[in-house]
Amino acid sequence: MSHLWQVKTRFQEKTQEEDSFHSAKGSYLKVSQAGTKMELEKINGHVKEDGFDGLDAMAEHEEFLPHKEGTKKEIHFTDFEGKTSFGMSVFNLSNAIMGSGILGLAFAMSNTGLILFIILLVFIAILSAYSIHLLLRSAGVVGIRAYEQLGNRAFGPPGKVVAGVVITIHNIGAMSSYLFIIKSELPLVIQAFLENDESSGEWYLNGNFLIIIVSAFIILPLALMKQLGYLGYTSGFSLSCMVFFLISVIYKKFNIACPLEDTQNNTSGYDDHHHGVNLTDDFCEAKMFTINSQTAYTIPILAFAFVCHPEVLPIYTELRDATKKRMQGVANISILAMFFMYLMTAVFGYLTFYGGVESELLHTYSRLGPRDVLILCVRLAVLVAVTLTVPVVLFPIRRALLQILFPDKPFHWARHILIAFCLIFLVNLLVIFVPSIRDIFGIIGATSAPSLIFILPGIFYVRIVPNEQEPLMSRPKIQAACFAALGFIFMVMSLSFIITDWVSGESRSGGGH
Repeated sequence: MSHLWQVKTRFQEKTQEEDSFHSAKGSYLKVSQAGTKMELEKINGHVKEDGFDGLDAMAEHEEFLPHKEGTKKEIHFTDFEGKTSFGMSVFNLSNAIMGSGILGLAFAMSNTGLILFIILLVFIAILSAYSIHLLLRSAGVVGIRAYEQLGNRAFGPPGKVVAGVVITIHNIGAMSSYLFIIKSELPLVIQAFLENDESSGEWYLNGNFLIIIVSAFIILPLALMKQLGYLGYTSGFSLSCMVFFLISVIYKKFNIACPLEDTQNNTSGYDDHHHGVNLTDDFCEAKMFTINSQTAYTIPILAFAFVCHPEVLPIYTELRDATKKRMQGVANISILAMFFMYLMTAVFGYLTFYGGVESELLHTYSRLGPRDVLILCVRLAVLVAVTLTVPVVLFPIRRALLQILFPDKPFHWARHILIAFCLIFLVNLLVIFVPSIRDIFGIIGATSAPSLIFILPGIFYVRIVPNEQEPLMSRPKIQAACFAALGFIFMVMSLSFIITDWVSGESRSGGGH
């Protein structure tokens, strides 16, 4: 009888073991189906496919697994699984790169010449991609995907504050430039639709009123979304608008004779920009190399045009099946697409107006008259593009402020809404009350753009990647240190030129990101 009882007991124990095994197996399969196969492969050492090494995987594993006891599932660096597709992430990052700087590139080309401009554009695009590589590498080692937290990891709280302040300054400058375009272009569009040749002071033709209306009814609602991913749809539309702008610039190149009919009557406008350009001799010839007083502004303009670095890590966080290799692919495709768009816009804009191109390309076309239908459509497209870009730029500012002011607090709608409202209110005040904002852009761009592209990614990499993995004198760390030094040189040069410009009392503006 006791023997029978022992057999029965062993049978029950075995059944329970099998049940628990099947239960564990079932939960494992569910986890696998949820997309964590990649993470498990990292832990098991299969990490070569995404460019990480064993230390990266171990750092991620140690940092995040203890928070998920009793399960194999690892959430990618945040409290939610990334849901944004590869294509939508490319759209988001491309739209973050695309700024008002595209309107100043033809002007930059007129001050460097075709060949020198292309060399500089390739140079900045490659350095920008390398900079993103440094950021992703640093983020992968410590399992952090917020720019400010990388600063915290590298230098403690001061590093976090510095990174947050630089991001905030740069993006407030970018948002201001977008709202300035709305302020200056939207009244012209409304005027054209109403068939008024001159404004007689109506409120709906006042740019200050119009930016407040646009901010309240379009920008603020978009900025209140919880995740950046949903803005991918607006990013796609915004990029489509810029493609239309590019096509129009190419079309107009073959439909506008140089010089324009009113060019001879408008020489003073050209003289302001080009300091006595002879409009009759070789004015309509493309120059291969040109050096003049404004050539020095070209590198800052190009640097502003490629700044997207604060947005890289939030987009990485929300990327589905996020890996370093996958995100680097997103960055490379985005930079390549924007490189092509920037190059085509600059070349055809320059070959349309040559020495007569203004610092804002779109404004140069106003010489054709207010009733030009294609240019009216282009104005509308650019207005839509910059309006939809403002919320994408606002996200990293809010993230930076939350990291500095409320580092350990969970998400709360009141904070989310209040910060967005305050930022939009502040930028509206800047655009309405600061008439010389382009001088402020000069200082913002000369300090924040080199910091975000060169200096911070370089020093983060040197500080964060462990010496056991890469010694201080190893080639990658020396490269990163030289990269940061190059950014510092750019910063000093840009500031020197701007201060010299102010002292000499000459007004020069070349657009900004």
